Amino acid sequence: MTLPNWITFSRLLGIPFLLYGLHNPTPQARWVCLAIFLVASLTDWLDGYLARKLNQISDLGKFLDPLVDKLLVLAPLLALIELGQVPAWGVFLILARELAIAGWRVSQTKITGANIWGKLKTVSQIIAIALLIAPLTQEWEIPSLVAFWVSVILTLISGAIYLLPQKDSTSAQV
Repeated sequence: MTLPNWITFSRLLGIPFLLYGLHNPTPQARWVCLAIFLVASLTDWLDGYLARKLNQISDLGKFLDPLVDKLLVLAPLLALIELGQVPAWGVFLILARELAIAGWRVSQTKITGANIWGKLKTVSQIIAIALLIAPLTQEWEIPSLVAFWVSVILTLISGAIYLLPQKDSTSAQV
């Protein structure tokens, strides 16, 4: 286990606290949950940076990082369904994409890192969840939901890009 892999794994530690805090959220609990979520989300950037900087990119990290990202995103989204802030079918679309990509990756002989669409998806999900967790005023309800739906759309686009057949760049053009 490299340092970047330990950092990736540490993101899992925030999930129980998020779920507990969102179970019966007070404004104070929501601020704490927001801080936990943002710190955990920032470690996603940190582990990738350190893996590249320390030349410690590993197949374990390429596998573990997206898995932990999925859990960190899906846990608060499920709590937000329970709170009536997001529709279950929107979260289902995210979950379906994540399961499809996880299944697709298992069948691959080489584990690849996330492409730009996967990174945009992750950033959009983090922004949407942060807005939805934060105890903001009523004026923020629509922007928060727009951010959620943008993240759903980017999630589906990034999934389609992963699953669509890619042209083999080594084959000759006729």
